[in-house]
Formats: sequence, C-alpha cells, structure tokens
Amino acid sequence: MRLAILSQKETIYSTKRLKEAALALGHDVSVINYQKCYVNICANHATVHYEGKPAATYDAIIPRIGAKRTFYGTAIVRQFETMGVYSINSSLAITRSRDKLRAQQLLVMKGIDMPVTGFAPDAESIHDLIHLVGGTPLIIKLLEGTQGVGVLMAETPKAAESVAQALAGLKANIIIQEFIKESKGEDIRCFVVGNKVIAAMKRTAAVGEFRANVHRGGIAQTITITEKERSIAVKAAKIMGLKMAGVDILRSNRGPLVLEVNSSPGLEGIERATGIDIATRIIRYLEKAAKPIAANSRYQG
Repeated sequence: MRLAILSQKETIYSTKRLKEAALALGHDVSVINYQKCYVNICANHATVHYEGKPAATYDAIIPRIGAKRTFYGTAIVRQFETMGVYSINSSLAITRSRDKLRAQQLLVMKGIDMPVTGFAPDAESIHDLIHLVGGTPLIIKLLEGTQGVGVLMAETPKAAESVAQALAGLKANIIIQEFIKESKGEDIRCFVVGNKVIAAMKRTAAVGEFRANVHRGGIAQTITITEKERSIAVKAAKIMGLKMAGVDILRSNRGPLVLEVNSSPGLEGIERATGIDIATRIIRYLEKAAKPIAANSRYQG
C-alpha cells in the first residue's frame, strides 16, 4: 500500500510513530507537509502538487491537520478525495468536528449527552446564558481552540461577563458551558479506530489547573472504561463521520458526558499511558478499509 501522512513536521511524535508502523508492516509511506501543497482543480485531471511536481499516486492518506490550519488542510484532503484516494478521516468529518458548536449540535441531535452549553452572537446575552448553563462556575471556550488552549473558567457571574465582553471585543466566537464539578479535574480520552475503542486513558489535571489535557500538564494513566462509555465514544465518532478519533468523556452524576471529539488525536500520551501500539492498529485498519473512492461517491459536501 502506498500511504501518505499529511503533517506539518515529520518529527512530531504521532507522525513519526505512524510512519514507523507503516514501514514495519511493509508499506511505502511518505510524509507530506500539506501547507506546502497546491492543487490543480480540473474536471478530468485533478492533481495535488508538492515540492514542484505532482504528488505520487497514493492508496490512502492519514490527515494530521493542525487546528489553526483546518481550512487549507481540509482543502488538500478534499483534493485527494476528488482524485479517488481513501482518507481515514474525510475532509467533511474533520471540518464537522472542528466546529465545536456544530459538533455539539449534531451530537445532541443524535442523543449524545454533553455538558449544558449556551451560545450567543455577543456578550449582551451573558446573563441569560449563565442561568441556562446552571450558574457559575462555568467554562468559556473559544470555538477554534484545541489542546486546552482557549478554554477558561469563570468563578463568578462578574468574571464570566468580563471575559465574554473581552473576547467579544476581539471578535472571537465563544460558547458558555456547564462546569461538571464532580469530575474533579479528570476526563477520559477514548481512542476510536473504525468501530472500536482500542485504548483509553484517564487524564488528571495538574494542581491548580482545571484542564486535564496532557499538553497542559495533566497526568495520564490507563483506565478500564464501562460498556456505556465505550458505546458512547464509538457512537460519537460515528456521528462525526470519523474513522479515527479521540473522544473525551467526563464522568458526571447523570452519567458519561461527551466533552469533545478530536479528529487528529495525538498518540504520545495514550501510547505511553497504556502501552498499546496504537500506530500499528491504525495501519492495520487502513489495510482493510483503504479502497479507491468511486467517482459517484467522492466528496459531495
């Protein structure tokens, strides 16, 4: 199988591990910096150009698109799709999951429980939103944030109002979210490949921090999840259309709550915490799933 990993740097842990796993299984693998790609949009001969020449013909791609590069990155994924190349995560699924508001609306529409969330076009509605999500403390999130960046906690209504007004002044889109006190700074990352949770870890926030992300200093350890948590994680990934996803879950008094569905989940924290070779499992999945995309079923969005 000829495989391309779309990533800005070959030295990133996840990219390096995926390449190692693919090579160990006998595949021909390339790392392509999607930021340096350009495209020829043509009805009969669409191409992706890289480093001054048409990119090689690939059987499958693994997109590792940074949150700040979603627009251009998914355009390149979409171009490969128009060429009939299989992508483990489609361009549509990536953009769907990256829009936190859209993702939450799709998830609750399908019966996935989440922390109560409010959204408004400006800070003038902050008082009503605070009431809607159950009062303070509450969480304020930038819709474009990732890895805990752009996530703030407001302890009081006044603090919430001040933060919302400041972000509104910067023309930032935000959501207001219920704070799940009983989670005690812990969440669960479920790594989904295909229709299975292949690994799970518990992340505990560092002292004085409410965000459990490993990138924010959180501590990761392996955990046995319940069948309900496993089912919810798989269903959430499926709703987003993702074949590879990191589904973050909070344990609450009313049951598991999905916090976020990540389309480019990192491998480092969860591989080290669980000892599971996730990279190899991803390549094994591609060996079975990667088939040329039929012309009548290529990107329609």
